[in-house]
Amino acid sequence: MNHEIGDPAVHVTVEEVRNAFRRIGAKQGDVVMFHGSLSSMGTVDGGPTTIFNGVLAATEPHGTVVMPSLWYDGSEERRDPSKFDVNTSPAYVGAMAEGMRLDPRSVRSNHWTHAVAAIGERAAELCADHGKFGPRPSPWSDTAFAHGSPWQKLIKWNALYCFIGVTMRVCTIKHCIEGMIVEHILDQLPQGKRLEYRNLLPHDCLGNSKAWPFFDGERLQCILMDEGLFLTTKLGSATLGGIRTRPLVTRALEIIEADMASWLSAEFLAWRQKCLEA
Repeated sequence: MNHEIGDPAVHVTVEEVRNAFRRIGAKQGDVVMFHGSLSSMGTVDGGPTTIFNGVLAATEPHGTVVMPSLWYDGSEERRDPSKFDVNTSPAYVGAMAEGMRLDPRSVRSNHWTHAVAAIGERAAELCADHGKFGPRPSPWSDTAFAHGSPWQKLIKWNALYCFIGVTMRVCTIKHCIEGMIVEHILDQLPQGKRLEYRNLLPHDCLGNSKAWPFFDGERLQCILMDEGLFLTTKLGSATLGGIRTRPLVTRALEIIEADMASWLSAEFLAWRQKCLEA
C-alpha cells in the first residue's frame, strides 16, 4: 500500500483525531469506515487504539468505527477459504487493521477475502451475516460484496468513508461499484441468459483480471474533489480525506457508465458488447 511519509516529530492524540474527523463531516451516531497508514500521521501516541478512540469521540454517542480486515493476500497458502478463521486469521492490510482485529472491543465479519472489523454501537449489526443473501458479482466470490454484506450496509447507512495518508487507489468499496456495473449489464439480458453471461467473467481471484471492470480510484477521487464531494484536512502529518458512501457510489456509476470506453478495459468492453448482442 503506497502511503504518505509521516513526520515522526509530529504527535497525534485522541483529541486531534476527533477534531480532524469532525472537520470532514463526522457527526453524532455516524458509522465511519477508513483505510489508512499509521506512520503517515507521524507519531500516534497510544498507537492504533488512539485512532479508534478519536473516531468514536468524533461520533459520540452511538458512533461506530470500521476498517477492512482482509485476510486473503493473493498468496498460495491463503487461497483456501476453509483456512480462514474469523477469530485468529490476521488482517494483512496494515498495522491499524490488525490493531482493530486484536482490539477486545471489535467485531469481525466472517468472509475470507473481504471481512471488515468494527467497534461501537452498530458493529455487530454491520458485521452480521456477511454475504448470506443477495449475491453480487466479484472476482473473489459473489458473496464478498453481496447485498447482504457489510459493504452494502455501509452504502445503505451513508457511512463516512475516509482515507488517512492514502488515496482512493485503496478504496475497497469500489469493488461494490464494479459489481453494480456488471449487474446493470446483466439486468438487461433475459433472465435465462444471465448466468451464462456472468460465467464469461472471472469467478475467482485467480481469473483474468483484465476482464473485470476495475477502474482508477485516484482519477475518480480527483473528480469528486473538484465537485466538492470529497473533503480533505490534516491529521498529524497526513492528509485525511472523506466522502459519504451514497454520493460516492452514485457519482461513480454516473461517471463511469457514461464513458465506459475511457474507464474500463477492452476485455470488459468486449464482454459487454456480447451481452448487448445477446
